[in-house]
Amino acid sequence: MKTGMIEDEMHVVGAKRAELEAAVAAHPFLIGVNAHHIRLLADCAMRSKFTAGQMIFRKGETANRFYLIETGKVALESSTGDSAVRIDEVGPGDLLGWSWIFPPYVWHFDARAVEPTTAIFLYGTILREYCESDPSLGYELFKRMSEVMMRRLQAAREKLSESMQTTLPGKTPAT
Repeated sequence: MKTGMIEDEMHVVGAKRAELEAAVAAHPFLIGVNAHHIRLLADCAMRSKFTAGQMIFRKGETANRFYLIETGKVALESSTGDSAVRIDEVGPGDLLGWSWIFPPYVWHFDARAVEPTTAIFLYGTILREYCESDPSLGYELFKRMSEVMMRRLQAAREKLSESMQTTLPGKTPAT
């Protein structure tokens, strides 16, 4: 009787694992990654949910994870004193969090769910170990993360430029 129960539990775990692995493979950020690397990524993955307004991470905290956004929207913000400047928004199909792969492994922005959000959470600390053991996985993720990083830095540069244009003497905000 107990053996049947264990087999049933293993079947459920196996089905959930296969579902998670399929979701990881289907995420736009990982399209084209080979099956072996998808299995390694799924080893580090779990589902997560955030409510509207929930902080996902804060600037300066240890960056030990990243997220593949499935539904919802997340704001990336830079805090200056009492105010926050929205740098970018990420949504379905986007990656949230590239700082886990670059030393010193700290977040450079705050991330807040703008609306209810579902994501695949990946443990970056474990994944870094996998990348050390399998340099081809590390290279593939580094290339993909670098593209995200460049887009986010460009967005931050544009926000800064917009901000400077509206605060210079004699300038009026663009409409």
